[in-house]
Amino acid sequence: MTEPTILLDGETLSLEDVERIARGGRRAELAPNAREKVRRARGVIERILESDEVVYGVNTGFGKLADVVIPKGELRQLQRNIVMSHAAGVGDPLPPDIVRATMVLRANCLAKGHSGIREIILDTLIAMVNAGIVPFVPEKGSVGASGDLAPLAHLALVLLGEGRCLMDRGEIPGGEALRQAGIDPVVLEAKEGLALLNGTPVTAAIATLALLDAETLAETADVAGVLSWEALEGTDAAFDPAIHIARPHEGQSAAAAHLRELVRDSEIRDSHRGCGRVQDAYCLRCMPQVHGAVRDTITMVRRMLEIEINSATDNPLVFTDPDRVISGGNFHGEPIASAMDYLAIALGKLGSISERRIAAMMDPSTSGMTEAKDPVFARLPAFLTDHGGLNSGFMMAQVTAAALASENKTLAHPASADTTSANQEDHVSMSPIAARKARQVCENVRYILAIELLAAAQGVEYRQRDGRQLQPGVGGRKAYEIVRTAVPRLDHDRELSPDIAAIADLIYGGAFRLLEC
Repeated sequence: MTEPTILLDGETLSLEDVERIARGGRRAELAPNAREKVRRARGVIERILESDEVVYGVNTGFGKLADVVIPKGELRQLQRNIVMSHAAGVGDPLPPDIVRATMVLRANCLAKGHSGIREIILDTLIAMVNAGIVPFVPEKGSVGASGDLAPLAHLALVLLGEGRCLMDRGEIPGGEALRQAGIDPVVLEAKEGLALLNGTPVTAAIATLALLDAETLAETADVAGVLSWEALEGTDAAFDPAIHIARPHEGQSAAAAHLRELVRDSEIRDSHRGCGRVQDAYCLRCMPQVHGAVRDTITMVRRMLEIEINSATDNPLVFTDPDRVISGGNFHGEPIASAMDYLAIALGKLGSISERRIAAMMDPSTSGMTEAKDPVFARLPAFLTDHGGLNSGFMMAQVTAAALASENKTLAHPASADTTSANQEDHVSMSPIAARKARQVCENVRYILAIELLAAAQGVEYRQRDGRQLQPGVGGRKAYEIVRTAVPRLDHDRELSPDIAAIADLIYGGAFRLLEC
């Protein structure tokens, strides 16, 4: 059955809707009520053009050239020029899912009816989304105010039949991509070039997809942490509800509840009750607090993005009750910049505590109970391998995790603390850099968690050898089965990169999220 089309009205788009279009190939459509708002706003622009009124962005230059009045006969050229001149981005192209998300968010912003464009601009942009056209948008060149000018200019080039596109068969000219899809290029009228370029959709697109990935990582981290907890024969005392009622942060309470459910019916835990261990190391004992703080950060970022993706972020804005065109600063990316810097820091902590659990499983001095009655099973072998020395086991996988965790510390330096531009546009957000950094931290943490899941699955197997068949709790059991379905046990040294990639792909797809336990 065909999945329903997602309506763009500038008001009700969800983060999940963005992902469904950007990654799932769902079709978009302009909502009828939005079409009427667009018409009314365009009427305001047309009335200004019929008068001698001077309005920024309609019949003036831009930025530092805002005091230059442009004759009516040159307004089309003005709009084309702003697109051409601002297409100055550099670097690798943004991935197709981010470009598609950007197009959706730009269309949804224009659909609010505050941009003064004609319907044909929106119809063409949405047609490009539905046809699978992916403009070549360089990832670098935006400072996050007056929005994402350079990358948006590269996107807008394709609407004009210019620029480049990334298609299945490789890179092709933008005009050719439109021709193959049966889409006519547009000729920009007054205000339309500026409306396409001014705003935060590139940053918001990167941020939206990173945030959704971060939500998956937060739940996966609980699962990976629990599997390590089983391998390290941890105690569940730190998950006791009484502790978290005494410090009722929402994320902490949610993480603790999730962890309690994941460890339910653990035979490994039951086997060493009364062993004398008072408490675990922080990387196990403080999972509710650390993972919970990350959850709270994610919740904050989600609330901000839910507002941002349904906002008018270009400039100037057109209003119809009464008719006005107001120049302001909704293009400034500060809300996203600060939030994404915060998210990068939080996710970095999720990766660093995971790396510490991995390290604990590598070292026999930290992988078991020093006073265990059964020392054969109390301590894990060095680097989780038999015949250590001949085999290195997970030694270098842990080093990789440590390298990624260290890289995340560098990426956690806030981009939003910096600002630079001319004395008119004199304070900018650096929001695209903040969003790109958070996205990279997401990717790094995904690999760290993949390494932890691989190591923990191996560690659990050492609790099941030589006649002991103790099973982890319901969550750990399911996680172990998922890992072993994709990657066999490491009996002898082999190349580990494919194993790590396989588990990272499963994490990306949500395989370890919301286990029915």
